[in-house]
Amino acid sequence: MLSTSYWLPTAAMAFPTFPDHCFFRYDHHHRNDHKDLRRWRIRTTAAAYPLFSNQIQLTKDSSSRHKLYQEAIKTSRDKFTREISFQSKDKDISLAKALLYVAAEDGAFMSFNREMDACSILNERRNVSSPSEAIYWDSLEQMPLGGKTIPEWLSELDAIAKEVEAELVSRDIGCHLVEVLEAVNLVLFESRGLTRSPVLVDSKHSYLHSVLSSRCGSAILLSIIYIEVCRRLGLTIVGSRVGEDFLIWPQTGYPEELFKVTSGHSLFAIVNGRCVEDPRSMASDLTGTSLLGLEIATNRDIIGIALANLIRLHWKRASRSNHGLMLTSPLRHVNDAGEKPNMMDKSNVPLLRPQDLRLAIMASERLLILQPHNWALRRDHGMMLYYNREYGKAVQELSICMAFAPEEEAEILEPFVEKLHLMRLESSWKSLGHTGRLTVP
Repeated sequence: MLSTSYWLPTAAMAFPTFPDHCFFRYDHHHRNDHKDLRRWRIRTTAAAYPLFSNQIQLTKDSSSRHKLYQEAIKTSRDKFTREISFQSKDKDISLAKALLYVAAEDGAFMSFNREMDACSILNERRNVSSPSEAIYWDSLEQMPLGGKTIPEWLSELDAIAKEVEAELVSRDIGCHLVEVLEAVNLVLFESRGLTRSPVLVDSKHSYLHSVLSSRCGSAILLSIIYIEVCRRLGLTIVGSRVGEDFLIWPQTGYPEELFKVTSGHSLFAIVNGRCVEDPRSMASDLTGTSLLGLEIATNRDIIGIALANLIRLHWKRASRSNHGLMLTSPLRHVNDAGEKPNMMDKSNVPLLRPQDLRLAIMASERLLILQPHNWALRRDHGMMLYYNREYGKAVQELSICMAFAPEEEAEILEPFVEKLHLMRLESSWKSLGHTGRLTVP
């Protein structure tokens, strides 16, 4: 990883001095003199006041890092879009790369926000000391993500696969399917200590690099790690959503073999753990025959499940202070027969945590790349834009949604979109200095 550490020296107070023979000419004028004079003033002021010099350098450094983060956000999205592009075959999509690009974009966004906060504090408090270290990188692949770069996190998955191979060699075991899966389980869940997070409240459990680092994550991310490790061992793992669970199993032409019990557990249970043996889970009712009836998730589907989890997580965190608030709550109020025509205005929009709301919107944007014709997803995306007070974009997304939605859903959306459009017009009206209120005829 290419990085540069630097610090801003604190010089002793000094006053500008001039050489003994220093001439100032007033009879010579040049078109660049005013620029030279300005540079001289900055240099002499900085020399006289080191804190002022600190401020100038910090401003330049912050501006440079802002550009780095903004470029990282854009590049991450571009690389994610190319990775899941419909022009490439689904089997060629790397789940790990796609989700690391997601983590890189969100990480750069949060770092950008922290940098903006630091600059605000710096502007408010002139005596704030400079950061002790600043990191720069030349490309997205060199950007630090939880202490490592994207290539290093991919190498971490390679290392896990090598640990499995070493375990098989130490046992002097061949490549029988059961032994390979038992070795994978041993390395992942005993040696590495990966565990499933029961409740998703911490965002680090929903990003691939954080799960590899903290060793605790959501069920879908643990499944993705399992799939990626087995792929490196030449073993194809497939999966499907069953109720609230995402189940995985080795691809085989004889699914009934997965349910044969040996050493107290079936091969299906070895891979999926306790949920298969829990009578409250739909997975406990599966057999070799019913397994054939399940729809196998594509790589794009699996990425979509991970993104949907991110949307739910960040929306829940964004609306924490508005208990019970749903994305579609405003639709019910607008369609209430007792609602006054102009009750929906900006003052009624709940205040949400802006960073978490933006992260939910970003996850929704990526999911829409995968599912552009999903009307319910586009509706929810438009509602998040409404909560974020981006009324123009919300009108656009909800209008597109109405074209795909069932007729009864479009009828619910229509009055809301009309009033939302009115709110946007009213904002423009007031920005021009007009008073009064626009009303729907």
